[in-house]
Amino acid sequence: MARIHHYLAAIFLAASLLQPIVAGAQPISSTKIAEIIASPDRSVADRTNDIRRKPAQMLEFLAIKPGSIALDVSAAGGYTTELLSRAAGPTGTVYGQNRPRDPARPLPTPAAPEGNANPSAAPAPAPAAARPAPVTLADRAANIAKSGNGAPIIAITRPFEDAAPPELAGKLDMVTLMFNYHDLGWMGVDRASMNASVFRALKSGGVFVLADHAGRPGTGISESGTLHRIEPAFMRREIEAAGFKLLAEADFLANPNDPKDKNTPDPAQAKDEYVVKFVKP
Repeated sequence: MARIHHYLAAIFLAASLLQPIVAGAQPISSTKIAEIIASPDRSVADRTNDIRRKPAQMLEFLAIKPGSIALDVSAAGGYTTELLSRAAGPTGTVYGQNRPRDPARPLPTPAAPEGNANPSAAPAPAPAAARPAPVTLADRAANIAKSGNGAPIIAITRPFEDAAPPELAGKLDMVTLMFNYHDLGWMGVDRASMNASVFRALKSGGVFVLADHAGRPGTGISESGTLHRIEPAFMRREIEAAGFKLLAEADFLANPNDPKDKNTPDPAQAKDEYVVKFVKP
């Protein structure tokens, strides 16, 4: 009987966490996701990145709804930011956050990686003159505004420790951080403060979705600047310490054959990567 009670309690807890997520508008459909990925105005660089990043599976996992207000933390050039914009649609708003650069204090350099185990397997880089200019958040914002095919993209420059503007407190539906949580280790970021700022910015029922490169059990974030990996259980503990609850995990970027002992696996193969979704109760 006690086992049944525990089982029912687990069901009720899951239902209470999911209820705010499914209320109101429905997440975008698989048909809409396919349309987003096939959009003719997406860049060649993004289409190349799609091969590794698997955007169809990612957008399905994100389950973003039209009209959502989202924040992409550590947006860099905005690959994920643009996908969020196209998924949220013209009635939504998407912010892309990058931290300020202080010219007097350049970003610290991570320790030398254990190495590209297969340097001969990588193609020689194209001459600088032949490389397309990198796409910036400003480029993406202008392209979306011109086409009307997504939510306005607003670039914000803020420290990671306070990633969301205070006026957004309690207003965000979704926050993403893709493949950069591990970097916060060697960069010396106060991750507890950052996670607390994300928690404050989200609505009750809002989600925090992260993806990263898997590290070996027991390594924590110690190999962030060498192997560019983070132990999944370590990340989970840090996010949950901010008050989040684990909602879902996905394995579409997993590679169980990766020994996780090098930055670039040997033999050459995809890194084992994981995707997790947390909810603000």
